[in-house]
Amino acid sequence: MTMTGFFSHPSFRQHEMSPGHPECPERLDAIDDRLLISGLEVALDRRVATPASLADIELAHDRMYVASLRGLSDSLKEEIEAGGPTHAQIDPDTSLNVHTWEAALHAAGAAIDAVDAVMAKEFKTAFCAVRPPGHHACRAKAGGFCFFNNVAIAAKYALERHNLHRVAIVDFDVHHGNGTEDIVKGDKRILMTSFYQHPFYPLDWEHSGASNLVNLPVPAYTKGMDIRELIEAAWIPRLEEFKPELILISAGFDAHREDDMGQLGLVENDYAWITSRIMDVARHHAQGRVVSCLEGGYVMSPLARSVEAHIRVLADV
Repeated sequence: MTMTGFFSHPSFRQHEMSPGHPECPERLDAIDDRLLISGLEVALDRRVATPASLADIELAHDRMYVASLRGLSDSLKEEIEAGGPTHAQIDPDTSLNVHTWEAALHAAGAAIDAVDAVMAKEFKTAFCAVRPPGHHACRAKAGGFCFFNNVAIAAKYALERHNLHRVAIVDFDVHHGNGTEDIVKGDKRILMTSFYQHPFYPLDWEHSGASNLVNLPVPAYTKGMDIRELIEAAWIPRLEEFKPELILISAGFDAHREDDMGQLGLVENDYAWITSRIMDVARHHAQGRVVSCLEGGYVMSPLARSVEAHIRVLADV
């Protein structure tokens, strides 16, 4: 029970969207290297993720959308065999290659496997080192590097398959998890709390105003101490009132001050503090159960250092 589960899969390194794309396989290499060098590796129980079933993915996504994504993947394979392009473009930032479908299934599967493991008391906490990320994937639309919404799928899975009544999602990526909001808005069994830089991607997103969302938009150059104060004032009271039985984290590390994808000013100690406050709520209400899934973080060194700080708190080492 002292170990933290670490879920990943080889297909995550085969999915890539174009040379030089920021959401690249090297992100996982940087994390693995840091866990090894820091000695944190010994606190982790590594598991190879299994693929999510389409039935479980369709708890959060429209069936026709899932079918269209699979069809696009199949068509791409045929085009490549005929000498065609190696990628299918979904939006200016998001494309798939022949490995993306398998990687997306296993990314959602990692989150589901982690939920199963913490519910079975194999671990209290788990981290899913996944690609592609998920929190921009809406119910019926890919985008923002995301295809399936790993955390939203895991939340619906925990409610439907484990008969939980209250699941919290905490999102600390620099970008708003618009896909997660799209899927969970109005579902009183789920409380979603987030902060994010605003105005910023996704610029065309209109918030639903649903009562189960605690959205904290902050301006560029907001520092970590200001974020901490907002979390203490807005997230924590709602989470304590909600009494989640499981907490899922959309763990994006692109709000780090060294990550040029955004303009927020967090550092490793801020991620450790945020994680510790989430763990406090989990210990009070959720038997310590926390599953964290990698989202953003695109500059290798701050990403790796921040993940280390995050996992140290999850693993209590």
